[in-house]
Amino acid sequence: MVTQLGTKANPRTDRITIDGRPLRVADEFLYILLHKPINVVTTLSDPEGRPTVRDLLPDIRARVYPIGRLDFHSSGLLLLTNDGELALRLTHPRYGVRKTYLVKVKGTPTPETLAELAAGVRLDEGVTAPAEVRIESSRDGKTWLQITLGEGRKREVRRMCERVGHPVEKLARVRLGPLTLGKLPPGAHRLLTEREVHALRRGVGLA
Repeated sequence: MVTQLGTKANPRTDRITIDGRPLRVADEFLYILLHKPINVVTTLSDPEGRPTVRDLLPDIRARVYPIGRLDFHSSGLLLLTNDGELALRLTHPRYGVRKTYLVKVKGTPTPETLAELAAGVRLDEGVTAPAEVRIESSRDGKTWLQITLGEGRKREVRRMCERVGHPVEKLARVRLGPLTLGKLPPGAHRLLTEREVHALRRGVGLA
């Protein structure tokens, strides 16, 4: 209840009612976690007629945009929202939002190769930032790596692994900041919880 003239409220975090009825916010923000499958483009439309991430959200009427990209042959966690300020900060290098990938590569990287990936790999546009790299499993000449980094260069993980002699066969993003993919099946999506939204915004200085 407002008892003082000039009291301010945030319609996205405060519950506002008029005569007991909730006030509807016109510019309500949506935050959607999608498990992008392979062979789907991370755009809202595609001139080549390929399936898009928008096609996977038939129940979402609001216009939401993917934050960052996963290439056509990659899968995993993708965030979509209409919160422009959050989107800008999540993709800006200044905030260094950490992303974790599970990557299947050809061959078995040596400790020296893992150290090179972690320290930074020289790509055409410069050396990548330090990353966290560890082996999850290795069998039959294939290795699963877990790679965590705070950059968002185009196809960065694939290019890093290829540059050190271990081409990528599969790649899935499993974490973005405080968000985890969990057991959400490919092609499925869900809304973020209030706690997740708060953690995400707090991580980039918006809480």
